[in-house]
Amino acid sequence: MNEAPGKPAAERYAEIVGRLAEACRKAGRQPEEVALVGACKRQPLERIAGALDAGLRILGENQVQEGEAHRAALLEAGYGDQVAWHLIGPLQTNKASRACDAFDVFEAVDRPKIAQRLDRLLGSRGLGVRGCLLEVNIGREPSKHGFLPEDTEAMLHMGALDHLRVRGLMVIPPQRARPSESRSDFAALRRLRDRLARGGLFGDGEGWLSMGMSGDFEAAVLEGATHVRIGSALFGPRSSR
Repeated sequence: MNEAPGKPAAERYAEIVGRLAEACRKAGRQPEEVALVGACKRQPLERIAGALDAGLRILGENQVQEGEAHRAALLEAGYGDQVAWHLIGPLQTNKASRACDAFDVFEAVDRPKIAQRLDRLLGSRGLGVRGCLLEVNIGREPSKHGFLPEDTEAMLHMGALDHLRVRGLMVIPPQRARPSESRSDFAALRRLRDRLARGGLFGDGEGWLSMGMSGDFEAAVLEGATHVRIGSALFGPRSSR
């Protein structure tokens, strides 16, 4: 949805919350079953702060460096511990230590190596247990990272880590002509989540599903999303830099 960049953050937030509630109604779900993650990539601090003032409580960052800057500025502005920070973009091994300082949840763990690196860092630095989601390349696209749907054994092995808890799965589906066409991808991720849950990957929990962005989050809710990552529809157009 193309909106004027100057629309107040509270108005944008209310619109997204309303659309989420309507999608939940159609799916026979409760709105509190779906968490809104504000995707902050290249968004001005003023818009982010405005969304927090309106009620947003989870911020998602694509890059460690930008997340560090946003977090420091918001802490200085007095937002404190009311915000949960999710890393929703890929993580390079050489930035894993900094990521442990900046983020509460790692949503895009796309390979065993980075999961093991985070686990070692969290343990050696006494940082406690953090949550992560395994990114799945549901369309088997060569241009994307992530576990393939058939890599169930490798994903189940991630449940043996001591300091990194697998909370669920995340997906960026292939580009489709219409948002509704992504439903099959979201449904495939849900079925994979269910298989992994039966294998005990998520402990006693069902497992999160982080799926759906500005253009297709309503379709994701219909297929069971527990987290949706909304950027431009929530904050307005990104800056060019």
